[in-house]
Amino acid sequence: MDARTLEELIGTLGEPLLRVLTAPADGLASPVSEILLHGQGDPFPRGAPGALVLTVGLPPGGIEPLARDAAAAGVAGLVVRGGASQPETVAAAKAHGLTLLAVDEDAAWHHVHLLLASAIGSRPGPGDSEAAFGDLFSLANAVAAAVGGATVIEDARQRILAYSTLPRQAVDEARRQGILGRQVPSSPENSEQYRVLFAAPGPVRLAALDGEELPRLAVAIRAGGETLGSVWVVDDGQLGPDAEEALARGASTAALLLLRARAGEELSRQLTSDLLRRLLDGSADPAGAAHRLGLAEGTPVRVVSFALDGAGSTPDEEQTALRLLDLVRLHCEARYGRHTCALADGRVYALLPVTGAEPSGSAGREERHRRLAEDIVRRAAQALRTRVRAGLGEAVAEPAAVRGSRDDADLVLRVLGPGEDVAVVTEVRARVTLLRLRELMDGQRALTAGAWRDVLAYDTGHGTDYARTLVCWLDAGGDVARAAGLLAVHPNTCRYRLRQAQQHLGVDLDDPDERLVLWLQLRTLGGLRGTGPV
Repeated sequence: MDARTLEELIGTLGEPLLRVLTAPADGLASPVSEILLHGQGDPFPRGAPGALVLTVGLPPGGIEPLARDAAAAGVAGLVVRGGASQPETVAAAKAHGLTLLAVDEDAAWHHVHLLLASAIGSRPGPGDSEAAFGDLFSLANAVAAAVGGATVIEDARQRILAYSTLPRQAVDEARRQGILGRQVPSSPENSEQYRVLFAAPGPVRLAALDGEELPRLAVAIRAGGETLGSVWVVDDGQLGPDAEEALARGASTAALLLLRARAGEELSRQLTSDLLRRLLDGSADPAGAAHRLGLAEGTPVRVVSFALDGAGSTPDEEQTALRLLDLVRLHCEARYGRHTCALADGRVYALLPVTGAEPSGSAGREERHRRLAEDIVRRAAQALRTRVRAGLGEAVAEPAAVRGSRDDADLVLRVLGPGEDVAVVTEVRARVTLLRLRELMDGQRALTAGAWRDVLAYDTGHGTDYARTLVCWLDAGGDVARAAGLLAVHPNTCRYRLRQAQQHLGVDLDDPDERLVLWLQLRTLGGLRGTGPV
């Protein structure tokens, strides 16, 4: 894997974690070979070309000798805490041609070191999870050799993560089927064996479930009080005398590997979520972000926005939003594999690929995304015990247009009616357009002046309904009978109200341009329509 440059590293982690204080012309193009911690009083590390050095415990005035040694060693850059209020630090870095980065004043160095070290060793994309678990296959072979039987390593949900491939070790059909499906078949007998296994403090011997299977030696994989999975060995009667002890040692190693893999997955998700947030708000380079997110060039994507109903009204809303993020990610990954989701501004965003052949073309793919959103909304309402709504933006082919799809999705959420939980922007285009027009017109004196204000003020002061009468009549294209039906009044009542509005409120219904402007202002600025709110 090619080394990451400082620019890529900053693009992956972004602000506020990592900020550039100063850099020479080509400084950000420098590849980063490793992350080093340099403590106060320590000799500068040898063999540091390309290293990014974290200046732990840097004393006031201590930057000059450190910058001199760092420049001589050819490091990629220095990282200081704070730094913006230390002009002498920036000046020393400039004098020696060094790139100087800063992290927050209260950042923990060990946390910064973990994030940076993991970031230069991983590029989020398809296949990262399998790579993270790769060492488990080597462990499975090592356990099989030490114990003397074919070995399988599973997670806590009985998914097969790795298996041994040593020759001349006995296997049975249950093992073959489990490996082929990467999942242990569900049955009452299997469930009982897992109950016994997870209740035992160490390795247990389990009888064959039928005449065609072989017995098993198994042990739970634990870290602290959490069960992470299990290791199973086929027992053909030829296991070694210290098989149980060897299996227990293997389980301890498996626990470390699973924890490391889990941490890698979580970090990868965090990095991709941060990158998606910056792609959604337009602060990331679109082409670079799309590449790092694994989006194939020219593949259209659609942003879906999920929001908790009544946001801001519950004390545990932040935790509920995080649970919603987990649920959205789970369902999207089940449908599309590795997936990109993020929590931003209290909403959960998912980037859905527009791929696969559909008989009905783009309309079919849109409907498929809509059904997924409906399923997530329904399940989220059950799991979180609160209403969830979803808005789907336009499908876009260019990474730079992802922000526009996000804007679409957010606008859809704003125009959903009382009985609507999910909609695609194409389904509510008229409502979205009127909402945007209202926002553009609001505050523009030339666009907001007119008789519509007088009509609303008169209704407020006299308890009349002239404004809604006008909107219904205009919605009906000037058909008094239809307008009266919308108002649930007699047509003569409708005619009377229209005459009164013309005679006393300065409304001109004879000029088509005046009618159009009046209708637009009442529908947008006045928030009125014949049947319910805009």
